[in-house]
Amino acid sequence: MHLLCLGLSHHTAPVAIREKLNYSPRALTSALARLGCGHGAGAADLAELVILSTCNRLELYAAAPHEAAAFATLLDFLEETRGVPRAEFAEHLYRLAGVEAVTHLSRVAAGLDSMILGEPQVLGQVAEALQAAPAQLAAGPILSAAFRAALRAGKRARAETAISRNPATVSSMAVKLAETAAGGLAARSVVIVGAGEIAELAAEALRARGVSQLVVVNRTLARAAQLAERWGARALTFERLGEALAEADIVLSSTDAPHFVISADLARAALARRPDRPLVFIDIAVPRDVDPGVRQLPGAHYFDIDDLAARLNGALRERQQEVPRVEAIVAEEASIFLDWLRSLEVAPLISSLRAKAKAIRRAEVEKTLRRLPRLTEAERRQIETMTEALVSKLLHAPTQRLKAENQQDNPAHYAATVRDLFALSD
Repeated sequence: MHLLCLGLSHHTAPVAIREKLNYSPRALTSALARLGCGHGAGAADLAELVILSTCNRLELYAAAPHEAAAFATLLDFLEETRGVPRAEFAEHLYRLAGVEAVTHLSRVAAGLDSMILGEPQVLGQVAEALQAAPAQLAAGPILSAAFRAALRAGKRARAETAISRNPATVSSMAVKLAETAAGGLAARSVVIVGAGEIAELAAEALRARGVSQLVVVNRTLARAAQLAERWGARALTFERLGEALAEADIVLSSTDAPHFVISADLARAALARRPDRPLVFIDIAVPRDVDPGVRQLPGAHYFDIDDLAARLNGALRERQQEVPRVEAIVAEEASIFLDWLRSLEVAPLISSLRAKAKAIRRAEVEKTLRRLPRLTEAERRQIETMTEALVSKLLHAPTQRLKAENQQDNPAHYAATVRDLFALSD
């Protein structure tokens, strides 16, 4: 069985591509159910599937009997479930198999592949991806074990190294960017659009930097009020978003809406009501909340998540020193998983070999005992014991050799030879 990853991330694709392929929670559930690993289309090519979809990456992890056919199925699946022609995204994809796939997943969980090195949110996202798949009969023992290995690597990285020291998140870095773009925060009015985890982290960072005028705008007033009460802010619904924009100096948006929440026309109208004051838009949502056309409006300063990434270089030098230690943890957990995965290949073979030998021994002993009816019970037991020991000793060396070859890079050829020599079924 092959472990595969087909994906793209902020390293390989711009946000304009990532937002088209992003799965909302509902879309992800629907996609997993649609594939129905083992129960419908693609069952011949994919045994298991887990989808990891975040702001900065989309990765499809699969366990499959045939590598080439599985990658082709994953590409078809991605094109069909997102409704995006493959010509638009194929050049941004990477394909990983075996040790590369499990090592990459562990690096993701450990925060080594994040836009912000060591950021903590991705560990929870990996856990959520694993939790979503079994409910749709998509994940099985192989991917479950691979994701558990990655989660162990992520937890160990945070417990045993300083990769997450001096916590920095997309939200906190976005606030720093807002501070720079607006020339300070203390006297600024800030509007947070959205009320999820990222919005809450942003509100915390803004308050820590002295922002006193804070407004939370959300689709539902109850959720906006919940966040606003926690951080001493004012709560509004989207119906009053235009009013909030007109009064703001900074807008930080992070909803999970599938379309623009702030159109160019809405931003233009807000700017017209305060012609002498610039307005900073920081959009950290994927798909984007703010129409990129806002960038062209006089008085508007627009930044999306890719702009944020461009400003992160050199911001986390202390964490860079921890990378070798985290890489060692990743390699250790990946190795443990791969040893287990290889054992799945050889364990049934060893069991089959021993079962066949046992059946042959049993048949020959019974034949011999029928020809020697005068043997005592003690003599019969001696024959049983002797033949059992003989079979065990004969199989000991082949069994140990199989286990040893199983630790090498390609045990399949050796296993096939044993099957052929002993006439064992696959």
